[in-house]
Amino acid sequence: MHCPFCRNSDSRVIDSRTSDDGSAIRRRRQCPECQKRFTTIETASLMITKRSGVTEPFSRDKIVSGVRKACQGRPVTDADLALLAQQVEEALRATGAASIEAQDIGLAILEPLRNLDHVAFMRFASVYQAWDSLEDFEAAVKNLRG
Repeated sequence: MHCPFCRNSDSRVIDSRTSDDGSAIRRRRQCPECQKRFTTIETASLMITKRSGVTEPFSRDKIVSGVRKACQGRPVTDADLALLAQQVEEALRATGAASIEAQDIGLAILEPLRNLDHVAFMRFASVYQAWDSLEDFEAAVKNLRG
């Protein structure tokens, strides 16, 4: 880690603490050259591989915006969506993989969304799983009731 003040390539960790939600580590550092202190935040990266082959960092905001469309007109709050995005991220990180396929994100969304709101689940699943017939919807409703 380079010192942001003098660009020295060495620094000493003075203090380490986990963030409130435990997803990051805050480290207080001191440069041995200029003696100035600075803070770094370390997080584990989770990369998403899209169908096109492009990779990008995981974003809870993308989960929320995608699911919000399925929840339009439903009694689902922003807090509910934030919790769903957190559950999805935790499930993906629990796999231990550093890179996740975009398809796997959709699968990880389905179960928490099903528990949150059945109608929103049906909307999301119909687009995500590309249902194209009434039989697909009937099978999903039968599965929800069972």
